[in-house]
Amino acid sequence: MRSSMAKKHKGRVVQVAKAAAPVVSGEEASAGRGPGVVDVKSFLYVGGRDCQVAHLRQIASKHGAELIHHDGGLREAVSRIDTVLPSVDCVFCPIDCISHDACLRVKTGCKKFGVAFVPLRNGSKSSLERALQTMKDRNDDHRRTL
Repeated sequence: MRSSMAKKHKGRVVQVAKAAAPVVSGEEASAGRGPGVVDVKSFLYVGGRDCQVAHLRQIASKHGAELIHHDGGLREAVSRIDTVLPSVDCVFCPIDCISHDACLRVKTGCKKFGVAFVPLRNGSKSSLERALQTMKDRNDDHRRTL
């Protein structure tokens, strides 16, 4: 389930997705995983700042996951996203550091391959850390209820 909050932006109300609220495909829900329950062993991180990739890999490793990074189209072809998507559990996108083309490509690819899409509020290390911890907590809660 995706939650959102309203924000005023230049006199109008805009819906903004909250960080760490994964968009879970119908396949995952029917497989009994439920909304927001994704066991993250490997994930694609699209966009962000190149200088932080090593730090993001450390965070992923701490959570027992492998990070695959795509720069969002700065130097790498955006089409490479399509080849990586089938092999990952979810995709994280910092919405402040990604091109519109790359973000659209990721969102449509996630729907196509049944991969969870997690928009992050920004490209900070703590934003990824919070998202991974939230997903881990949801998985733990889900396992306890089974």
